[in-house]
Amino acid sequence: MAALRMFGMRQRGGGSAPAGEERYRTEDRAMRSHRRVGAACALAAIGTVAVISVQSSASATVAIRQRVFGHQYVDAATGAVDADKVILSWFGVTNFAAAIGGHVVLLDAWIPRGEYSGYVPITHDDLIALQPSHIFLGHGHFDHAADSAPLALGSGATILGTPEHCTQARRQAMPATLSCEGVVPAGSPPGTVEDVDALDGVTITAVKHVHSAAEPPDSEDPGAPHRPSTPLPDFGAVVEHLPAPQDTAHLITHLGDAEGDTILWQFTVGDFTLLWNDSAGPLEERAPHVLDVLRALPETDVQVGAIMGFNQITNGMRDPRMYVEAISPKIYVPSHHDNWAPGVSTRGERYRPIIEEELALIPAAERPVLRFISDPQDYVRPEVLTFDVDSSYWAS
Repeated sequence: MAALRMFGMRQRGGGSAPAGEERYRTEDRAMRSHRRVGAACALAAIGTVAVISVQSSASATVAIRQRVFGHQYVDAATGAVDADKVILSWFGVTNFAAAIGGHVVLLDAWIPRGEYSGYVPITHDDLIALQPSHIFLGHGHFDHAADSAPLALGSGATILGTPEHCTQARRQAMPATLSCEGVVPAGSPPGTVEDVDALDGVTITAVKHVHSAAEPPDSEDPGAPHRPSTPLPDFGAVVEHLPAPQDTAHLITHLGDAEGDTILWQFTVGDFTLLWNDSAGPLEERAPHVLDVLRALPETDVQVGAIMGFNQITNGMRDPRMYVEAISPKIYVPSHHDNWAPGVSTRGERYRPIIEEELALIPAAERPVLRFISDPQDYVRPEVLTFDVDSSYWAS
């Protein structure tokens, strides 16, 4: 017994615990209590960090939305955008951050870079913080869609385009998965029209048309003979905004991105209708019936349309003009005319006299008001393209 007590062992048949064992029990209870307190503190700390992270993310979204869409149209507490406005904020080529009936979306998804860096005053992180619900693609070339996969992954946005656009985006996103919906049948011909249910309160129509392409001079067009639309290139952006290696690598990686067919999009909210086409193809030669499809669309108030294309050398601005004639908007906003690829492109202001001359071929009573945007001063400048959907102007 003495030996058992000496080693702190319990005697069979009961009896009180030795003093040493009782001390160990007390210390063990204390340690368990400390561990429980520590675990509770750790959970509280994790919860606090999570709350701070969510608050920080929400704050970033409010801040970038106010910058991109205008402070007066964005709720400072929630980040909600005025549903009575359609606001477009240009970030190069035909890429726009858009607020349509209160929904935040992207029209195309590429920040121009590669030959330069920082010419366009918005970043990849900014566009993710914007928290767009959808990314509408016109076609899949790099200058329109090279950022679509990472932006969809980062923001949770759903990409809308052709099935071919989705195939390319999913491949670029691997091994991650993203949400992408083809809104027209794969391989469907130009002139295919589909209604798209994506944004509550907004009527959306997708029309397959034709990407820009070179054709022989059109001698029968009223504007013939067309002078080549080749304004002098501008390398100032390269000199002032030297390219970062990662941006050049990004450009090289995406140079071979496929078109995947081309869609134009029409959005109607309230009394206002916006049409956006990120390319203007030679419909006269390749799909003349599409001109009838465009004429049959609901009346368009504002058309935002690409003017730079492969046919401008032989047929000038004929193709963009033919789109305008068929769509007949009240306001026309040329795009895809900025210095997105110095050497191939130039500053938008050098295209202004060229498109003005072409639009003058349209009878004055049918000619739209020209709302010209120029780079870099009109990048991320929402006041230039803010429209009140309830304005009586659209009914006039």
